[in-house]
Amino acid sequence: MEIMKKPFAIYSRKSRFTGKGESIDNQIELCRQYIISHYGEMNGKSACIFEDEGFSGGNLERPQFKLMMQEAKKREFSAIVCYRLDRISRNIGDFANLIEQLNELEISFISIKEQFDTSSPMGRAMMYIASVFSQLERETIAERIRDNMHELSKTGRWLGGNTPTGYQSISVTSVTIEGKQKKACQLERIPEEEKLVRKIFDLFLDTGSLTKTETFLIQNGYKTRKGHLFSRFAIKGILANPVYSIADMDAYDYLIEKKVDLFAEKKDFDGIHGIMAYNRTLQKQGKTHEMKEMEEWIVSVGKHEGIISGSVWVSVQRLLERNKSKNYRKPRSNIALLSGLLFCADCGSYMRPKVSGRINENGEQIYSYLCSMKEKSRMKCCSMKNANGNCMDEMVWREIKKLREDGSEFEKRLVQGEKSLFLEKRDNETAIGQIEEELEKTESEIESLVASLSKAGGTKAEVYIVNRIDTLHQYKEEKIAQLECIKKSTVTNTLKKLEFDLLAKSFSSFEGTMEQMNVYQKRTAIGILVEKVVWDGETIHLHLFGSKQEPFEPQGEDSK
Repeated sequence: MEIMKKPFAIYSRKSRFTGKGESIDNQIELCRQYIISHYGEMNGKSACIFEDEGFSGGNLERPQFKLMMQEAKKREFSAIVCYRLDRISRNIGDFANLIEQLNELEISFISIKEQFDTSSPMGRAMMYIASVFSQLERETIAERIRDNMHELSKTGRWLGGNTPTGYQSISVTSVTIEGKQKKACQLERIPEEEKLVRKIFDLFLDTGSLTKTETFLIQNGYKTRKGHLFSRFAIKGILANPVYSIADMDAYDYLIEKKVDLFAEKKDFDGIHGIMAYNRTLQKQGKTHEMKEMEEWIVSVGKHEGIISGSVWVSVQRLLERNKSKNYRKPRSNIALLSGLLFCADCGSYMRPKVSGRINENGEQIYSYLCSMKEKSRMKCCSMKNANGNCMDEMVWREIKKLREDGSEFEKRLVQGEKSLFLEKRDNETAIGQIEEELEKTESEIESLVASLSKAGGTKAEVYIVNRIDTLHQYKEEKIAQLECIKKSTVTNTLKKLEFDLLAKSFSSFEGTMEQMNVYQKRTAIGILVEKVVWDGETIHLHLFGSKQEPFEPQGEDSK
């Protein structure tokens, strides 16, 4: 068989390493055998290999995939072969754009599992038809889940997941007209936690501020169910949750005003039971939940007793709406060099820069670093002395300049910093891929269980399904929190190799370069070489990548 002028490209992907099943090596070998059997041995052996292991199919942000597309734009090969469609992407939008892009480059796409080959008109048609049906299936599932929610909302019962503060989930049994026993879950108040919920609502109404409410709770040692200090996010989650509101006329009027999908009659708002809202959050894989507009909520009167009167809950909602435009925003021009690197030695919290608005003799804005816990608790939980930001940044930069004077030491530190960040980035990407795959499987199982819940009403399976959904929701929340933490770490520590190369050249070229660097360039340089900085009130402890703690004493009164 004639050898094609341009070689094939084989792409393989797997979210995590297993060494068995459809592993990277197995995918590559199957694709190679396909090319050999259809286009000849030489084409199979000369195929370019691109493999991403530890990456999810949720998006196209994968290093080897990007490299393959760069080569494709140079028309380095004539066809891309993969084992299965979802090895490329599970997102129909991304996939359709990819096929269109390859068509413009006159590059065929072959999926050996589904037997799709876009080199022929029929192959392209079948590929799009498969994508359309895949999209239709997802939308049908979503519509079926919403229909099930409509039916379940009529019962006003608790469907599972993390129970809100102030309540616990209990199993109740009822007898149907046919004489069958029907089990379901509903919320029951916990007296001690109920007092805390009332306290939070009262504090917010008194202060009108999430920050002041947070400060009071931290100062007085109030903690969440998991033993953590309350954050503004956790407080807002409680205040905005309609589950606490008593179903009375104030609540009814507000829900009608907000045009919610209400599955309850006006007479059901009896002033005793609470409100149950379904479909409140938009759950995206690997991201924290986003609140949907109230028009999308499915609301009914629950079987549980409310805690907060409708008038109080409505007042809190209007106050939250009013405060939306007053959320804290970071200053656009942050001149501090140690943002994100400086920690308090006493409590371990970040120390953030705070600009005073005054100018020093050098024409620079005067700023200091203060402990975030000290600020939140109003010095109740931490009393760390503020650090002179201008002086501290200058001293740290002076140490970096000293490091540059020793070329071999600087080069060693640069290599250690680059290696540390690369290894952490690689580990983070692998962990992200694994968690995203687990979240995808968990979400799929939850959808399946929700879809089957209405069919299992009144059977023994119902309690098992609800308990299983509850367990999966808790697991999912934990994984999402873990994922967010890893992603923040990745954003903080990931720097491109080009930045290292440019920095090395800049440092080694001449002394004046360091003085000519702007704030961003200095911050980048410090971030490459410094793992973290710790302030104990008197001494700055500088931790360089690949080394033990290296403290140095501040010089002069202004540094303290």
